[in-house]
Amino acid sequence: MDINSDGHIDILSGSYSRMEGSMAGLFQVLHGQAKGGFKKAVVLKGTDGKPLVIPKSTEGEHGDMESICTRPTAVDWDGDGDLDLVVGNMTGRFYLFTGEGGGKFAPKPAPIRADGKPLQIKGHHGDPFLIDWDRDGDLDLLSGSDLGGVQWAENTAGPKQAPKLKPFEFLIPAEKETVHECRPNDVKAPAGSTRVWAADINGDKKLDLLVGDTISLISPADNLTDAEFVKRYDKWKKDMRKLTRDDTAPPDEQSMEEMQKRVQKLYEEREEFMSEDRTGFVWVYLQK
Repeated sequence: MDINSDGHIDILSGSYSRMEGSMAGLFQVLHGQAKGGFKKAVVLKGTDGKPLVIPKSTEGEHGDMESICTRPTAVDWDGDGDLDLVVGNMTGRFYLFTGEGGGKFAPKPAPIRADGKPLQIKGHHGDPFLIDWDRDGDLDLLSGSDLGGVQWAENTAGPKQAPKLKPFEFLIPAEKETVHECRPNDVKAPAGSTRVWAADINGDKKLDLLVGDTISLISPADNLTDAEFVKRYDKWKKDMRKLTRDDTAPPDEQSMEEMQKRVQKLYEEREEFMSEDRTGFVWVYLQK
């Protein structure tokens, strides 16, 4: 998208966390250049000259989670001709930074709502993709989530109106149990942490879905037979469940530190019998 209306395509990005690093958790843009290529990434600021940031939540347990794992997309949300920023985050909620033209944005975001309540995906890690999915002339909101699958918030406002969204529904259901790791030959469907793009992939004038995911592919270490690997992996999972099960009172700081050390040791032990490839796939869903 052309963020600053200079006729060149720019690259817009969020980032994961504000807990580490000077650029973490902020929105960044690489402005396109006339002769091709992009300038160095800069922090996107509001009209007050300060970096755009989703404020920390004062509601419930969200806290810092509102301002991390930011996922921005630029779109004319309110139909006034200027690009706005629709932003997802770790909580699975969504915010709007209103555009004021020329790459300038209001410094304070407004929560996007559905039926009077904050719009919330089922799960976490909201990743907004805006498109007229149902072909009624207005922008609908698609999103993946940490659970997997694809969700859809239908816009009922009509063309050139500020969106009026329904709560999310699944377009593609998540698996009953989110798969985080598996053997390579056991990959059958998208795992968790899905990201979504809609486009006409096969040229039939219908919108299809591209769905990315994240998964760890695990295999036996070189010195183990498959049977030995299965035995040790099953024991490892049993030990991990026993260590991390939540059936007691909240631990104090000292016991939490001790548990973290034990978890770290378990992960070191698994390197002795397992090789791991953290990767992901892109899946195509063709619309009928």
